[in-house]
Amino acid sequence: MRKSFFSAVELSHILRAWVAISLAFAILLNDGITMSPRFIFLFIMAAFTVGLGFLIHELSHKIAALKFGCKAEFRSFDLMLVLAVLMSFFGFVFAAPGAVFIEGRVNDVKNGIISAVGPLTNMFLAVIFFLTALSLRGGLVEQVGTYGAMINAWLAFFNMIPLINLDGAKILRWNKIIYAVMAFFAFLLLFLPYAARIGA
Repeated sequence: MRKSFFSAVELSHILRAWVAISLAFAILLNDGITMSPRFIFLFIMAAFTVGLGFLIHELSHKIAALKFGCKAEFRSFDLMLVLAVLMSFFGFVFAAPGAVFIEGRVNDVKNGIISAVGPLTNMFLAVIFFLTALSLRGGLVEQVGTYGAMINAWLAFFNMIPLINLDGAKILRWNKIIYAVMAFFAFLLLFLPYAARIGA
């Protein structure tokens, strides 16, 4: 029998991280929780933009690790998820929803490649959301596209910071030139939402 790509435990961790991050950003955008159509819309938008960015980022790490013959599973940081929701009531979110834990022989090169695919997926999503916002002006799709471009650009840029266990530190250790190019483009992408407004 073919083994499932996700274990039941991993799926539960992914689901609660996705819900908590989406809730935190919805609270942030709404200035609190209200059982209103606006809050429900913001939660869905956050799930589609922030949640999707987080999920694909972590999934890309997992796929890359599996390609190198490693075992890899996502685990949520439940304390950080609670803190993210609590902080959103005070107007900011520091999101560290979890990480893909890898078992296997991984040197600096493999670790750098596994780390690089995460920010790269967020860069790709930022561009896709940006192009969507440009092509469909003046409505709900433009709003979601602009927010999706902004949040995925920030996710890419934040993860490229070469500190602690962030992707940027592992990429820098692997290849300084690749790190510099990725960090440069991640920085440029921060201006995508402003470019969309200028082009309106």
